[in-house]
Amino acid sequence: MTSTSIQDGLELLIHLERRGKPSLQRQLLEQVRRAILQGQLAPGRRLPSTRALAESLGISRNIVVAVYEELWSEGYLIQRRGSGTSVADDLPSLPLPPRPAPAGTPRWLPQRPTALGISCPLPPDVIAFQPGGVVIAPLPLGVWNAVWKEATACLPPTAIGPTAGDLELRAALADYLRRTRGVPCGAEDVLLTASAMQALELIARVTLRPGDLAGIEEPGYPIARHLFGTRGAQIVTTPVDADGLRVDALPGGSSAPLVQYVTPSHQFPLGGRLPIARRLALLEWASANDSLIIEDDYDSEFRFDAPPLPALAGLDQEGRVAYIGTFSKVLTPALRLGYLVAPAPLRQQIVLLKRLGDQHPSWPTQRALLAFIRDGHLERHIRRMRRHYAEKRALLSKTLAPISHLAQLRGLEAGLHVFLELRPGLDARRIAQAAFARGVVVTLLDAFYAGKPDRGGFLVGYGGLEPEKIVRGARILAEVIEQEQ
Repeated sequence: MTSTSIQDGLELLIHLERRGKPSLQRQLLEQVRRAILQGQLAPGRRLPSTRALAESLGISRNIVVAVYEELWSEGYLIQRRGSGTSVADDLPSLPLPPRPAPAGTPRWLPQRPTALGISCPLPPDVIAFQPGGVVIAPLPLGVWNAVWKEATACLPPTAIGPTAGDLELRAALADYLRRTRGVPCGAEDVLLTASAMQALELIARVTLRPGDLAGIEEPGYPIARHLFGTRGAQIVTTPVDADGLRVDALPGGSSAPLVQYVTPSHQFPLGGRLPIARRLALLEWASANDSLIIEDDYDSEFRFDAPPLPALAGLDQEGRVAYIGTFSKVLTPALRLGYLVAPAPLRQQIVLLKRLGDQHPSWPTQRALLAFIRDGHLERHIRRMRRHYAEKRALLSKTLAPISHLAQLRGLEAGLHVFLELRPGLDARRIAQAAFARGVVVTLLDAFYAGKPDRGGFLVGYGGLEPEKIVRGARILAEVIEQEQ
């Protein structure tokens, strides 16, 4: 098998059988023609000179000349004086051949793939109140350019770097978490991940074995439930109320979950904030039952009408909390950077697992984020975004206020989504369908329950929407709800 290599950087895989039939000329002709038809050589692409191609393939130049002339006569190639030989510009664009697929279901594929409920792309004119939406526009472009200029001021290193992440960035993150979340940690305690989801998946892979008990909130984060389920864990649900996880309802003894996933800063999806008394009670429960608490501190930066509460990891005195955070909401999920602060024995095993999977963070992204944090841009940006999202939240609340007798907004104190709880008797699914018919998308609460829902309503995410869309969409939603009563 021979690969051509020519002056303009083009490489093309050519395989010539030196013995047997067809002839070398016929083999080369068919392979170049196929490369053109399958899109490997795009219209207008320059081909190597006959001399260069002949030398790289170790064949006579006359063979290449004959092949080029044949393809030129068929209309596949054009020849321009001074520009060499190129693929014809007017050839139609043909689809690539499909990848082969095994017949039937091979034994190495799961027999029943799990659906994650991932949303399909929506038309651009739809107003989608989807949780998780963010904006990046208030970040000054000059600041963004400056941190990337600093990150790329030198050539990249010749080695991968620490599996846990850039040491300077981990130190900057540790300093930030100590000051803003009360988490007592140093650079050695922080591990960088691609996302909060990856951190959760790594914890599950290290801690859970088939049959182990894993606890989630009810209603709660479906991805956490799925990840625990992929490890063969038995899911234990614990109800939540307006203040978050009901710690008094957690099972104990042999029924206690080995790991308990919790979202104390802004319960997902209902939005409650776990009071300090419950946080302390949860830590006592973990100590009494030798359980690990996984604290997903998402949305903790965006609080509005309430003072900050210390993270569970900041109250932990026994090393029973694995703390997860991410830059997806603060900046953008496109960065693919999150972090994990975990007890040393757990962290060491996760680092080994990451190393085996070659899951190292991107070097330039880490260096740009380091400059962003070190120069104070992160905290200024958070303050700026807190004001920005507070204005959006106020618009949403004001627009939906006239239907407060039919639907109540919950979880307004923090985060980028709220829960709109419907009065009993209103059909949430029918309302969602009617709203969708008018171009407004909301997320039914039912999807976040493992069991039977005990209330009805929607998640209304406003973070990624422009103010005028928030008002227009909320008015439509209010009209639909009024018509349903």
